[in-house]
Amino acid sequence: MKYIITGSTGHISLPLIKKLKSAGHEVGVISSNHSKTSEIEALGAKAWIGSVENQDFLNKAFQGADAVYTMVPPHFGAGNWKQYIAGIGKNYAEAIKANNIRYVVNLSSIGAHMPDGCGPVSGLYHVEAALNQLEGVHVKHLRPGFFYYNFLGNISMIKNMGIIGGNYGNGTSVVVAAPDDIADAAAEELLNLSFTGKSVRYIASDEKTTTEIAEILGKAIGKPELPWVDFKDEDTKAAMEQAGLPAEIAGNYTEMGAALRSGNMAKDYYEHKPSSFGKTKFEDFAKTFAAVYSQS
Repeated sequence: MKYIITGSTGHISLPLIKKLKSAGHEVGVISSNHSKTSEIEALGAKAWIGSVENQDFLNKAFQGADAVYTMVPPHFGAGNWKQYIAGIGKNYAEAIKANNIRYVVNLSSIGAHMPDGCGPVSGLYHVEAALNQLEGVHVKHLRPGFFYYNFLGNISMIKNMGIIGGNYGNGTSVVVAAPDDIADAAAEELLNLSFTGKSVRYIASDEKTTTEIAEILGKAIGKPELPWVDFKDEDTKAAMEQAGLPAEIAGNYTEMGAALRSGNMAKDYYEHKPSSFGKTKFEDFAKTFAAVYSQS
């Protein structure tokens, strides 16, 4: 089988590439970074260096693939982030159609049932919609929870302010996911290719309240009294802009946090919750968090 993987050698794509290669398959990897070529080739995969914004490049890279793994890479310079994300989804759909590819595993997110009001995740709603319009193509949308490694972005706040927080709401339950668990799910779907039609698979490694998140991470770094502090939306956006994020990106992240706080973001997840969690619990991630914290 021939697979094309987007996402370069990122947190999910790298272990996914290794799993597909260890199973004896041909793998091509799309990356926008020329310096990734040697790393990709060392994995036994073919490097396709170019931009997913370039339709001709995508059409060529997808040639001959039996199945593809699609994800929209972050682009913090986008003038309209949701529109950018939706546009990449349309590019993928066009390349899939042009090459008569029959199977797609698409990385989406919890909250992608919301066409608006969920920040960048609402962009993923439109990616799903573009892929769902493809006739004769089987699509599995993976909707994981909040990535564990996103919490590494709070290290500066903890060190400088002695708190961790966001606009998610006090005591709000957060569905979280480890990249390795997401990669396991993606590999399972790609290796089996047993899904038909258009369907969604939720992926969760754990569920923790914001209070529990603060307690677990605080204990891991020797700060057992670390508090979770809930911020107002306007303060959250202002703080992200002060940290250097463009207003467009900060506004989208703030909107996503508000959707989490209201319960709208996780509503469909709780209606179609997976029967089991992944293997990596939040306490396991806390050890990684502590290691990074101590070195920063």
